[in-house]
Amino acid sequence: MKKLFSKQFWTEGAGSFLVAILIALTIRWAFMEAYVIPSPSMLPTLLVHDHIFVNKFIYGLRLPFTDHWLVKFADPKRGEVVVFRYPDDPSIFYIKRIVGVPGDKIYYENGNLYINDELIKNEIPGPVQKSDFAWLRDADFPGDGSDALSKYDEFAETLDHQSFSVLLKKGKTDSIFGPVTVPPNSYFVMGDNRDNSNDSRYWRTQKFVPRDYLVGRAMFVWLSCETTLPVVTFICNPATIRWRRFFHPVME
Repeated sequence: MKKLFSKQFWTEGAGSFLVAILIALTIRWAFMEAYVIPSPSMLPTLLVHDHIFVNKFIYGLRLPFTDHWLVKFADPKRGEVVVFRYPDDPSIFYIKRIVGVPGDKIYYENGNLYINDELIKNEIPGPVQKSDFAWLRDADFPGDGSDALSKYDEFAETLDHQSFSVLLKKGKTDSIFGPVTVPPNSYFVMGDNRDNSNDSRYWRTQKFVPRDYLVGRAMFVWLSCETTLPVVTFICNPATIRWRRFFHPVME
C-alpha cells in the first residue's frame, strides 16, 4: 500500500503510465479528438485523407460515454464545419458545414441556397479559395470519368461572415430541396461538394442534426496524404504526404 502512494511509483513506476493514460483520455473526452476525412463530400475545404483535430470543448462538456451535456457553452453558427453522429445511424461520424440554425427556413434549388428567403450568393472565388481548388485532382471525382475536375465550377460562399469554397457540377440543374424550417436544438448541414454529399437534403428518417449529436468544430489539418498503405489503410503512405497542408486551418 505504501508503494502505491510513494512518489517514485507516480513519477517513475507504473503510476506515471496510468497518469499519462488518464491525461490522454481526458483530452480526448473534453478538449479535442482526431478524425480522418474518408470521402470527397467536403471538397475543396477538406481533402480525402486529411487528418484533422476537432475542438470538442467549444460547444460544452458531456458526461463521459453519453450524449448528455454537463454544461453547454457556445451555440454552433452558420458556416462552421462540425463533426457529428449521423442521425440515421449514430454509430457513424459525419463532417459537414452548418447552413441552417434553429428557426431558419432552408430552400435549395439548382445550386442556389436560400436562407430565410434570402439568396446566398455564389461569387467568383478569391485568393483563399483559389488555393483550396489547387489541391483537387481528377482522382477526387471517381464517378466523373476522365478530365473530371473540368466538369466542376468553384464558387465562394459566405455565411455569417465565414467565407469558404463550394463546388457545383457544370450544367446540373435538377436539384431541388425544401423549403423546410429547422426545429429547435437542431441544425441543417450540407457538404461543400454540393453535388456529391450525403447530407440533410437526402437523409431518410431525420433531416436535421440534433444538438446532442454534435461532437465538435473542426480546427485544422495536422496530417494529409494522397493515398494510404495497401494493407493498413488507416496509415498514410509516406511517399504521398501533402506537407504543405500541415496546420492548414479548416476555418479562417
